[in-house]
Amino acid sequence: MLSQTEENYLKALFHLTSEKSEVGTNELAATLNVKPATVNDMLKRLKEKKLINYEKYGKISLITLGRKQALEVIRKHRLWETFLYEKLEFTWDEVHEVAEQLEHIHSPKLIEKLDKFLNFPEVDPHGDAIPNSKGELKVQVRKTLAQVAVGKTCKIIAVKDNSASFLQYVVKVGLGLSSKIKVISRQEFDEITEIEVNGKKSIVSKKFTENIFIA
Repeated sequence: MLSQTEENYLKALFHLTSEKSEVGTNELAATLNVKPATVNDMLKRLKEKKLINYEKYGKISLITLGRKQALEVIRKHRLWETFLYEKLEFTWDEVHEVAEQLEHIHSPKLIEKLDKFLNFPEVDPHGDAIPNSKGELKVQVRKTLAQVAVGKTCKIIAVKDNSASFLQYVVKVGLGLSSKIKVISRQEFDEITEIEVNGKKSIVSKKFTENIFIA
């Protein structure tokens, strides 16, 4: 059985390597907010358990067992987020922190019953795909609001940034999953964008539009 810290490392590695096969020690340390020396010690343990490929001062990548373990943690996290949001009426900016704690419960039976209770959801409250019981994760090819042409209308399907501060800002703008967004204008210089949601116009930054996934 893996420790909570080991699971957090594998989950971080999974997210960091989702768009590239390898990641550096400093990048992993920054993501986990720990010192590189601390990361090196943990990487040695994970390598001994045959979860990662890693050589000192080299790049890190997940191998099959490490990826499987990471997906199990992500599955639990996203199922718990869905439960908190749908059944306990937590807001979508509250669920992440609580799910961070619940994801480390080691009970396969509990997770399978939770999945069934929720009617086998495919996405969590933030629009992210939930790995199934076989460890399969549906690949999501998604565009961002930053890629939508001026004058076009789109629908929000997910957010890239799950932090409470960003989600609270999204709600303040009037957005939620499935909300319709019309792009009114975009400044050429800094890509500041004017959008319209339910008749309300807002000015949002490039960073904001790059963190909103749309269809």
